[in-house]
Amino acid sequence: MPLKTRIMKFINSRFTLAVAAVFCCVFFTNAQEIIKDSVKTKKVSTTPKRLKVDGIVAVVGDYTILDSDIDKTFLELSQNASVKDITRCQMLGKLMEDKLFAHHAIQDSIIIKDEEVKEKLNDQLAYILEQLKTMDKALEYFKKNTEDELRTELFEIIKVNKLTAEMQRKIVDEVEITPEETRTFFKSIPKDELPVFGAEMEVAQIVIAPKITDDEKKRIINRLKEIKAEVLAGASFKTRAVIYSDDRGSASSGGFYKINRKTQFVKEFKDVAFSLAEGEISEPFETEYGYHIIMVEKIKGQEVELRHILMMPKVSDQALKEAKEKIMLIKKRIENGEITFAEAARTMSDEKETRANGGVLINPQTQDTKFELTKMDPSLYSEVSNLKSGAVTSPILDDDPRAGKKYKIITVTNRIEEHTADYAKDYTKIKALALKEKQFKAIGKWSDEKIKETYIKINGEYKDCVFTNNWLKK
Repeated sequence: MPLKTRIMKFINSRFTLAVAAVFCCVFFTNAQEIIKDSVKTKKVSTTPKRLKVDGIVAVVGDYTILDSDIDKTFLELSQNASVKDITRCQMLGKLMEDKLFAHHAIQDSIIIKDEEVKEKLNDQLAYILEQLKTMDKALEYFKKNTEDELRTELFEIIKVNKLTAEMQRKIVDEVEITPEETRTFFKSIPKDELPVFGAEMEVAQIVIAPKITDDEKKRIINRLKEIKAEVLAGASFKTRAVIYSDDRGSASSGGFYKINRKTQFVKEFKDVAFSLAEGEISEPFETEYGYHIIMVEKIKGQEVELRHILMMPKVSDQALKEAKEKIMLIKKRIENGEITFAEAARTMSDEKETRANGGVLINPQTQDTKFELTKMDPSLYSEVSNLKSGAVTSPILDDDPRAGKKYKIITVTNRIEEHTADYAKDYTKIKALALKEKQFKAIGKWSDEKIKETYIKINGEYKDCVFTNNWLKK
């Protein structure tokens, strides 16, 4: 199979953890990306004769799929994309896949807390009202009589989506790829089908963070201790996280995180989290992001469900001024040839992640040092796109929502022109493609096995659909 076809099948497949439907990110419905080759050429008309009014067209485990579910998914997708080439068979096949994952997620004791779903539901409903302006229009769009009916439907849809994503994640979590498998994958690609990677660059930076006064550190620590005392006296940790936490990613959900040992959190945070018992609240502790307290809600095997509050010390104007002066002096020394950029990064940068590597940035999407220009973060692109080789930017004030204000200077260490994939030079990218294909196969194998052991029924003329998956168990 051609590489492009294989990779695109993967990207558009049931494996996609984010369930990246064109419209589901707006209305959080069952509308999910459709695999256009998931059925053969035989089609059921997009307006088939109904079995009965809103009849059940399929059952997968404990879930039913109504004719109206297919209609609604078509309606929602049609808002932002053409659906003329999507058949009802294809739509049904995708909805059945979702229900298969959700059904077995429950069988495997994967738990989605109602609280998580309700928080997402409230956010989603707020977005719906922002788009449609009134609740009446929202009810009309979703064909519901009351807000309670709409909330009930959205709740079930969000929960199924979360179950589906967690089940998919569980299937592929242990899938790994070896160097030999990567080499075999690359050798299997015909030369005329090798992927072409766009122009890239490698970038390094030096960061100088303003110094925080001891008085400010004490103020933050004392406030966190006060909050801990309030919670121990009966106050809500969740409410205080919403009000006080500087972690913008979790404050709205009351500081909630679910983590395991592999979760990409800083070591100090995980060390504290895994040292606490259920219901216990930590003392204030420091990470590179500021000061935290953690409350553990539940320990389930290797996973910990927790809430935390982050408070970031305030930076004085004088400290900012001193940081800027320091980084300007570093820039001058580099430009005068007194020290190389890499040496300056290793000895003077305040950024732990890049310091040991001479300031070289790691691409968070690929985990290597190369950034493809067309996929680069817009803010980084604007800073380096016109930078000449060897040049260093003027000091840039970076207001990081996680780590606060800091100054940085950036240089481009390497430019790579558009090129056909090379095993040695592009190993990381090739390995990622090979891993995706292996994960896709794992999903396919899992689906084939679970279909055989799951109660599945398809009604009416939908029995005439020719699916890639063996839903009819012929």
